[in-house]
Amino acid sequence: MMLAWTTLALALQLQVAPESLELRVGETAELDASAPAGATVIFFSTAPQTVSVTPAGRVTAHRAGDATLVALLPSGPESADIVQAGDPGIRVEIPVRIMPSSLAKLEIFGLPPSLSVGERVSIHVVASDANGESKDVRPALRMSDETIAAVDGFGELFAGTFHAHPYYDRPRPDLYPGDATALVSAVSPGSTTLTVSLDGIETSADVVVEASRVQTLSLSASSAEARTGDVVQFRVEPEDAPVRFALESYPDPSRAETVGAGAPAHILNDGRFVAEQPGLYTVLATSGDALARETIRIVTRDVAQEIEFLGQAPVRDRITSDLWVWEGLDGRDYAALGTWNADGHALFFDVTDPTQMERIAEVQVDARTVNDVKVSDDARIAVISREGASNRRNGFVVLDVSNPREPEILSRFDEQMTGGVHNVFLYEDHVFAINNGRRWDVINVEDPKNPFRVSRYENEEPGRSVHDVWVRDGVAFQAGNSDGIILIDIGGGGKGGSPAEPVEMGRLPQLTGWNHAVWPFRSPSTGKFYVIAGDESHPVNPRHPGPIIAWEERATSRAMGWIHVLEFDDVNEPKEVARYRVPEAGPHNLWIDWEKELMYVAYFNGGLRVVDVSGELIGDLYRQGREIAKFYSDDAKGFVPNSPFVWGPQPHKGTIFFSDFHSGLWAVRLVPPAEATENIQ
Repeated sequence: MMLAWTTLALALQLQVAPESLELRVGETAELDASAPAGATVIFFSTAPQTVSVTPAGRVTAHRAGDATLVALLPSGPESADIVQAGDPGIRVEIPVRIMPSSLAKLEIFGLPPSLSVGERVSIHVVASDANGESKDVRPALRMSDETIAAVDGFGELFAGTFHAHPYYDRPRPDLYPGDATALVSAVSPGSTTLTVSLDGIETSADVVVEASRVQTLSLSASSAEARTGDVVQFRVEPEDAPVRFALESYPDPSRAETVGAGAPAHILNDGRFVAEQPGLYTVLATSGDALARETIRIVTRDVAQEIEFLGQAPVRDRITSDLWVWEGLDGRDYAALGTWNADGHALFFDVTDPTQMERIAEVQVDARTVNDVKVSDDARIAVISREGASNRRNGFVVLDVSNPREPEILSRFDEQMTGGVHNVFLYEDHVFAINNGRRWDVINVEDPKNPFRVSRYENEEPGRSVHDVWVRDGVAFQAGNSDGIILIDIGGGGKGGSPAEPVEMGRLPQLTGWNHAVWPFRSPSTGKFYVIAGDESHPVNPRHPGPIIAWEERATSRAMGWIHVLEFDDVNEPKEVARYRVPEAGPHNLWIDWEKELMYVAYFNGGLRVVDVSGELIGDLYRQGREIAKFYSDDAKGFVPNSPFVWGPQPHKGTIFFSDFHSGLWAVRLVPPAEATENIQ
């Protein structure tokens, strides 16, 4: 009772002025706290993307909406750098209402000087406010003479995230590349005016339509027959003719997967065609009154292979996390496995014989979770991440694994990493450590007993976050929730970057706001450069509405989301071109074999999935039949029995190793088609 009265007395002494705020986007304000003598008050925002506040109390409004700021007297000797929203100290909440900033102008992009009859283009309208900030909008649209040209709007901008867990309910980006507002269609020769208006602001543009100069049109396809998922290029003559494409679909009536399935194919406005179902497809090209058609036959992709169980090294008394597999200095194969929300163990296995995997060692550190493990290319050191340390000094630990049967702790690095390190990457004597989800720090481990920081990279925009980073060929690929994908030059990107001076190269925001994992992929069959981005989202479970993953209740968890295929050939104009989505499940981590053009995805409750990513990638890879195999890691004695929850895959010497949240380390292999045929005979 005395403690309660003491807390109340102190709370009465913590006062903040003003008690509430009302601002417009872009405006700032100051908060002033009155506290007991000698006490330090720290301010933070519960919604930093909407409104941010410095630890000293300077407030900046970023988005329209309602939010809450908190003044905190920490319960312990905290600092502004490490205070967290869950701190039980004395707190005062300051409600904030943010109004939209005054709209200053509207601009129309994408409208050419003239159109030919029959041509259609997409336009983009961008609004700028009084502070010079720009964002996509969907204004009112009208055409002064619709007999000359017509305009069709897409409607309101999407603002939700498909009923995900509230943690993932993030707003869409203010500006998204290529975010079309409407379509303008040329009807007949003449001039008309397009007007867009929003909140009392109006702007106009002349639309000039010319008679079609095309008298005849021919159409050809790059192939007369293709598989589902293969991209076929349709071309017209004359090449400079403004063309619109249409499509007639005749799915194969003899195949069960085509009957009643709908949306069997699509063609882009540049003539690239891809089908999801076998059948006959007629592509129609028009330019003014000229018409051409071409028919193509599509057959099933037929890439499915058998998958064979090889072995399991069960871990059932705790939850396991990520893995790393490598060849040791002695020529044998080893795997390291993290543990999650347990007691800080990293587990080591001899996996030389995948059918008889053996746990050979473990290392315990002061942590609740060892989420990530990485091993150097020379097989001499490993790095394990730390979260939930007893003294809140987390960071990572460097191990000597030259003898994996006797791993030895060489050093610990936790300077300014009190918030926890969730993921790490080890590249050319540097550790890229995800620091409290805010940034990644670059730590030199050339001398693994004496690591030191050389730089850090952080997206400075308020409320931004990072979940993972993957490095290849001198470029760091950052996965960051609603930030999507950011590419940073650290020595191989041609922008003058280095581990000591990271330089941003390009980015593509994520519309779902769930971006979790990232993998670069240069397609050997096409030369195209893709960045593959993986979602992570967990729907609210009405029976267990609190945690994202109901591990304490040992309840089966669900997941949602998909794999996004982003074309990054031009880092200044990246675009999302394809996706892979398992309807009943959601992804976690992934791995892509460049040489074999295979993607391995840990699909949580959807098991391990192996996907064909050869050729150009456009459209829905799942519906195109690119899935080669799947494997469910059922374990009747698992942490949650018979509940596959695959965490991360890694192929190694013909074996696919993967970790399961509920049951440890698994090994499977794809059965070569010839061998599968022999087994049948």
